[in-house]
Amino acid sequence: MKLEFLENGPIRVEGARFRVRVGEKEEVLEKPRVFLCRCGGSSRKPFCDGTHKAIGFQAPAAVLEVEGD
Repeated sequence: MKLEFLENGPIRVEGARFRVRVGEKEEVLEKPRVFLCRCGGSSRKPFCDGTHKAIGFQAPAAVLEVEGD
């Protein structure tokens, strides 16, 4: 799995199927990618809604790759 931290923006996660749990609610998304909030301002947490642009969020780009055994 690869997580790409976009410069001054969200975290992009590539995949095909995501299981999201927020509190007691669980949802399965069939999407090629999702964008996760890292600025803390999104009204759609854990997903990005573009608020990072309005609040001037700044953070460097990075990549995290998770390797299986």
